[in-house]
Amino acid sequence: MAHSATHADTGVSLPVIPLSELLPWAIFGGLLLLLALYFVGAEQGATSMFKGMYVHEFVHDGRHLLGFPCH
Repeated sequence: MAHSATHADTGVSLPVIPLSELLPWAIFGGLLLLLALYFVGAEQGATSMFKGMYVHEFVHDGRHLLGFPCH
């Protein structure tokens, strides 16, 4: 019997990634995103971890793009 045009048998299967292997990477990525959000949104004034305005000036345009007030 001939195969129909809608059925494609390529023999390729998608890999299955167990949640136990994916979860540490998801947590790591989430922590990196939170760290980036801190530097863009709160690294200024009383919560500043670094002296000077270097970090603030580096992320200044990103602050405005994301709607954070800075001046």
